[in-house]
Amino acid sequence: MLTIGYVGNGKSTNRYHLPFVKKRDTIKVKTIYDLDVEHVKWEKIDGIKYTDRIEDLMEDPDILLIVVCTTQLYHYQYAKMALDHGKNVLVEKPFMMTLKEAQEIFAYAKEKGLVVQCYQNRRYDSDFLTVQKVIESGKLGDLLEVEMHFDYYRPEIPEAVRNYTFYNSYLYGHGCHTLDQVISYFGKPDTIHYDVRQLLGKGRMNDYFDLDLYYDQLKVSVKSSYFRIKSRPSFVVYGKKGMFVKETKDRMEEHLKLFYMPDQEGFGVDLPEHYGTLTYYDEEGIYHEEKVVSEIGDYGRVYDGLYEVIIHGKEKIVKDEETLWQMEILEKGAKMCE
Repeated sequence: MLTIGYVGNGKSTNRYHLPFVKKRDTIKVKTIYDLDVEHVKWEKIDGIKYTDRIEDLMEDPDILLIVVCTTQLYHYQYAKMALDHGKNVLVEKPFMMTLKEAQEIFAYAKEKGLVVQCYQNRRYDSDFLTVQKVIESGKLGDLLEVEMHFDYYRPEIPEAVRNYTFYNSYLYGHGCHTLDQVISYFGKPDTIHYDVRQLLGKGRMNDYFDLDLYYDQLKVSVKSSYFRIKSRPSFVVYGKKGMFVKETKDRMEEHLKLFYMPDQEGFGVDLPEHYGTLTYYDEEGIYHEEKVVSEIGDYGRVYDGLYEVIIHGKEKIVKDEETLWQMEILEKGAKMCE
């Protein structure tokens, strides 16, 4: 059994972590710490201790893993505190404020013989898993180009921000989702072209980015905007023999926002109208166009991996160097708006 505790009792903990952890009989949530634990909107869960004393978390010998779900301003502080108390740590994304902080935390964890990892749950999005299945089928042939879009129509967010800060940028806050997907599957890019903009003008919030990551002949484009009234396809993948288009994103977040939970039938599962379209020529030159049944996503697989690491000594799925590559890309891109 892996006994864990949370720092923070907000949306991240209650929407993107606890619903998946509660399904797992290998994990027990013992304690949740929050500065104002009695005045949060989330309903308390029976069997979990809620406290405003950080010592109740850090000094409990039963707790092997502390999950940091605060704003990124405090990730370094709480991760280091947990390591100081001999705890393994899972940190929400963006992982740290800077590349330097990330390097320091990984080095300190190694020195202490402990595990620190970023919560890269988007590796287990349905659309991303489905794209991998299509690529590995070989029907596309050699890959040439991948386009990934993570769009919103939320103009009120950048319009409400008057001054630019790198940690409040769209690239920093949302690029950490899609960039990890790219790095996890394709590795470190050879070169990157950055187009990071402030559509409302210089000095305002970064609200758009378009990054092209190059791997030999393959180009992977990661594009996002707060001003897309109609989202672009989640994925478009081109190969020498065909292409695959997945119009819609993974549905887990949609369901979680409606309080439709992972223990309910059909949670996060695509309907036929959400399936992507695979178009290709086979070895005989025959044209095909077919729907691809979507894979089923599960953010909780991050915890399954950490259970194996902490309890059984397996290797981490989210490697330190992958997180550092991502932090380097985010930091370089964010500086373009200064």
